[in-house]
Amino acid sequence: MTSEKGSRPSSEPRPSNEPTPSPADNPADSTSGNPADSTSGNPTRPRMWLILLVVAVTVLIADLITKIVAVALIEPGDPVEIIGDTVTFKLVRNSGAAFSMATGYTWILTLIALAVVAGIIRYSHRLGSIWWALGLGLVLGGALGNLIDRIFRAPGPLRGHVVDFMSVGWWPVFNVADSAVVCGAIGLVVLTLFGFEFDGTRSGGAKDADDPARTDSDTATGSTQSDRQAPDA
Repeated sequence: MTSEKGSRPSSEPRPSNEPTPSPADNPADSTSGNPADSTSGNPTRPRMWLILLVVAVTVLIADLITKIVAVALIEPGDPVEIIGDTVTFKLVRNSGAAFSMATGYTWILTLIALAVVAGIIRYSHRLGSIWWALGLGLVLGGALGNLIDRIFRAPGPLRGHVVDFMSVGWWPVFNVADSAVVCGAIGLVVLTLFGFEFDGTRSGGAKDADDPARTDSDTATGSTQSDRQAPDA
């Protein structure tokens, strides 16, 4: 028999004393960890975008429909009583801001509304709080509703008068968009006073409970660091 020259490589794996790195030791190579830590980004961001968009579109549609109905059914100077003289539907063309404030500065208010809409859209990708998404959605939907009136209604672009039709007691006549803007703005002020930040954090370093994925990620990271620091038994 003819012996084979040289040595044939062994198919058995060589033993190694080096430990296999775990996903916690190398988060960049982990594919099964928390999705909030993946390279795809924080999964809560699209959700906040969606909440803001749904709220804004809902407010805008409600505002447009109610204005169309008011113009079609309510005669100027002929209010419709709902609860006596306290709650009425009264058609008014408003050249000012919400609740008939700043009358006569229509084009300035139009530019301000454009800036508000652009600012919310520009920075909404940084949203990390569901409450900020709700508040900004109300403000955005209301601003768009009145902005459409200022652009497309008489007497002309940037000078159009807003349709108001709801009257409650001594309060100035208003519409759905006005209510949304005021409620949203009040909500944002309350959030700020209580330390709820735009990105979902709390003032002083505490995390906002609106972002459970981020909280779970921080908890898992803290547990891993504690395990590393614990002495061997």
